[in-house]
Amino acid sequence: MDAGRADDGRTERDASSKGEIQFRTPRPEDGPDVTDLIANCPPLDTNSAYCNLLQCSHFADTCVVAERDGELVGWISGYRPPSNPDQIFVWQVAVSKTARGEGLGGRMLSELVSRPAVRGCTALITTVTEDNDASWGMFGGFAKRHGMTLTKDPLFEREKHFAGKHDTEWQATIGPLKT
Repeated sequence: MDAGRADDGRTERDASSKGEIQFRTPRPEDGPDVTDLIANCPPLDTNSAYCNLLQCSHFADTCVVAERDGELVGWISGYRPPSNPDQIFVWQVAVSKTARGEGLGGRMLSELVSRPAVRGCTALITTVTEDNDASWGMFGGFAKRHGMTLTKDPLFEREKHFAGKHDTEWQATIGPLKT
């Protein structure tokens, strides 16, 4: 894959012959497209349109949009937890059906951890349900490619935290980051 720098300093990568994928920070106008992409990527939990607008504005520096030919094909939402600012929490990773199988999720993670807003973070954390093989594969592959370890521990338990209405969310911790 070719790698280069866009005029704004963001990394561009040619994903396939389908067209070039460009990574950038989101803008508030991306909110509706983000909402639609998440809705089309089960088992992701859908957020309100307002929540997605906040992610595209207040948290833009720790989120990633991937576009191909003017279409939003990938999304990462993340933030630095106020109680643990040395970590970057990845909330959601969504990849359009049109871009699956191209390693886009892992490439967006690499883009995210290269951003100035993540500088100083020593670990990437996220939560994943036990049966989400695609997410475990993506996060495990990311850790391996970058020479990091991935550990997992239960964070929010089915009965204790979700009253039996949602599977246990396991916290994956990847590190140490080299930001």
